[in-house]
Amino acid sequence: MSKAIRLHQTGGIEVLQLENVEVGDPGPGQVRVRHTYVAVNFIDIYFRTGRYPMPLPNGLGSDAVGVVEAVGPGVTDLQAGQRVGYLMGPQGAYSDVRVMPAEWLIPLPDGISDRTASTLMMKGMTAQYLFRQVYPLKGGETILYHAAAGGVGLIACQWARALGVTMIGTVSSDEKAAIARENGCTHTIVTTRENIAARVRELTDGKGVPVVYDSVGKDTLQASLDSLQPRGTLVSNGTSSGPVVIDTMQLAVKGSVWVTRPAMVHYATPRSHMLDMATELFDLVLAGKIRGEPKQMFALADAAEAHRALESRQTTGATVLVP
Repeated sequence: MSKAIRLHQTGGIEVLQLENVEVGDPGPGQVRVRHTYVAVNFIDIYFRTGRYPMPLPNGLGSDAVGVVEAVGPGVTDLQAGQRVGYLMGPQGAYSDVRVMPAEWLIPLPDGISDRTASTLMMKGMTAQYLFRQVYPLKGGETILYHAAAGGVGLIACQWARALGVTMIGTVSSDEKAAIARENGCTHTIVTTRENIAARVRELTDGKGVPVVYDSVGKDTLQASLDSLQPRGTLVSNGTSSGPVVIDTMQLAVKGSVWVTRPAMVHYATPRSHMLDMATELFDLVLAGKIRGEPKQMFALADAAEAHRALESRQTTGATVLVP
């Protein structure tokens, strides 16, 4: 009998229940995967609390790595024993074994361990689409990136350094500032004691930045808008502090700025494009320009504690569950 975290209602961490589940053979176009690591992402909290609706009862999580146990009819590009990862698809990654649609699985290259890959699937691919697609960075830009010591943030720090981008990163403590700088963040702003927009203007000789990547949301919205150059772009890629509500007149007042709310699914499909994104990411890892190791590890049965740590802002980098 396999184990999985299940939800029968939305709410606090107490709704996460470890249950026995039956996992059958894969059907047409499907693959059965035994997980080695399961990533915990802030979007999982949105699903758990009901901010993002889903049918109930249900599993949780959409980001994991593991080994293919069996393939169903019609699957020709994957085979038993192959190492794979995924970042999209149906909820249910918080489990030791599951059946997945083959179209969402990404083969892992030799030279990248499962442990490293567990930090790269959702988080590394998020950095890829933010920096290479949503607002393509060419090198030489100065950018503002919120939550620079988070799971995506530490990869973004390294990617910015690899591109030759000057990254200004916000963090909540001096300890997190040091971690962000160690990973390539050029300047850090400690939000508990520094004014974000004022510091950005100081660092850019009053010009502001052409783009802000903001996964925090409500609490940083005004600072993000105030940090932009005229016709700059606010990439609102998360709402960990609460939903973003914008009066469009503000966009004109702040300098005819642009706002976009991107979603991974629109940048990582079709499958061929997702695989190209992964190749760019993996090449940087294999070249030693991006490194990833989990900073916090919990047993699958302790998923609630992992959520507690992530929500309390106690974590840095990636958090994973070990089945």
